[in-house]
Amino acid sequence: MQSMAAFVSQNYGAGKYRRALYSLAVGIAISLSIGVLMFLVTFFHGDLLAGIFSNDPDVTAAAWDYLKSYAFDCMLTAVFFCCVGFFNGIGLTRFVMVQGILGAFCVRVPVSYFMSRRRPVSLFHIGLATPASSLVQTILCFICLYLVCRKWKKEKKL
Repeated sequence: MQSMAAFVSQNYGAGKYRRALYSLAVGIAISLSIGVLMFLVTFFHGDLLAGIFSNDPDVTAAAWDYLKSYAFDCMLTAVFFCCVGFFNGIGLTRFVMVQGILGAFCVRVPVSYFMSRRRPVSLFHIGLATPASSLVQTILCFICLYLVCRKWKKEKKL
């Protein structure tokens, strides 16, 4: 995210809007490929990851239950963190703050509370709050990205 912000801000400041967008696309592609790999490892072999920290089969099973839901976040975070770096780089820091607050307080906290009240309580269901928040933040980022590109095309910067 920070390297994306630095690279984008240099290109944005130099008037290289296409290069800034291209760096976002490359960053998402690289991050998403690693995110998919981490999803596969975490979702299908989370017991091995949890086993690094505990030999107790109950603890390992509970951790894997949580990791299965968190695995989805590996892919979503890879995308929206690149977008956040991009928006910081072009100076849309207020949007970054708002989408972060919306994701945390309007999605993650309510979803985790709601899931903790459902019976039977499951770490998998509680853990879904994180990817739910990331999904909302990713959607907000793509909407903002669409609006930025539309504005740049209108201003003949693309």
